[in-house]
Amino acid sequence: MAPDYRFLRACRREPVDRTPVWMMRQAGRYLAEYREIRAQHSFLEMCRTPELAAEVTVQPLRRFDFDAAIIFADILLPLPGMGIDLTFAAGEGPVIGNPVRTEADVRALTPLTPEEDVPFLAEAIRLVRREIEGRAPLIGFSGAPFTLASYVLEGGGSKNFVATKTLMYAQPHVWHLFMDKVADVIVSYLRYQIAAGVQAVQLFDSWVGILSPGDYREYVLPYSQRVIASLGDSVPVIHFGTDTATLLPLLREAGGDVYGVDWRLSLADAWEMIGPDAGVQGNLDPIVLFAPPEVIESRVQAVLDSAGARAGHIFNLGHGVLPSTPPDHVGVMVEAVHRLSAR
Repeated sequence: MAPDYRFLRACRREPVDRTPVWMMRQAGRYLAEYREIRAQHSFLEMCRTPELAAEVTVQPLRRFDFDAAIIFADILLPLPGMGIDLTFAAGEGPVIGNPVRTEADVRALTPLTPEEDVPFLAEAIRLVRREIEGRAPLIGFSGAPFTLASYVLEGGGSKNFVATKTLMYAQPHVWHLFMDKVADVIVSYLRYQIAAGVQAVQLFDSWVGILSPGDYREYVLPYSQRVIASLGDSVPVIHFGTDTATLLPLLREAGGDVYGVDWRLSLADAWEMIGPDAGVQGNLDPIVLFAPPEVIESRVQAVLDSAGARAGHIFNLGHGVLPSTPPDHVGVMVEAVHRLSAR
């Protein structure tokens, strides 16, 4: 009989004994044990070596009482399989060597074949499942269509998203052709992770907050909706975006079981916008973890109060944990969530 994990019960909006908690980027640079491995390997090497990816995935669960693990990977890992040149420059993050700009560029993109393009990911998932079975479930993830497309169009990170929005507004037929291909890749990528054994998935739309509601509906919603619908009821889907206070009803329309909320909006207000028949994840400001323990505890209590002990709340940060976060303060947060939310 499969373990009745607290995190998965919350995803299904079932009663739990206490609020489950995990952190975005919980496997990462704030941990000394991660930095020791990273000092010997490139980021992509770590992602593409199943034993390393599995080790890093499990590290935070050895130190903290998290209610879920998230596989160590990156939202850009499917890009090389599409014909995109991806590197990670020291101190600069991802760099796309051949950004997509024209219709010919879009038509040249190839479908993802996960068994050939990301086989290391399935093996890492299997290794992690074997190690943490009975302890916690494993989350898989992907970038959402808009965020993944924007990386490819901009050639990396961006402040103004000029290339992205220019394609949307000036060549909408090319935009839709491109988003069709991106959505298909994400569907293949997530289904592959689910087949390998992840027990929930999160769709990261980290950059979607730059859009107006009208632009989201016209240029993005159909593709996120298609990705989420394609997964059916196989596993719970967490739909996460940042700076989405004006977009939450549209994210709900696009689909998901749980909606990630950043700290710019109270959970109570966000839940009202999303609707009572969905789960909500969030939403502590990551900077709170730099404050003294008593402040962390009071802010944890405020988030729990805003959630109101309703079924379907998963505690998380409003975005990823920052690399310079004191690990002990992460422990304070996790312990406080469990103690203060005990039913």
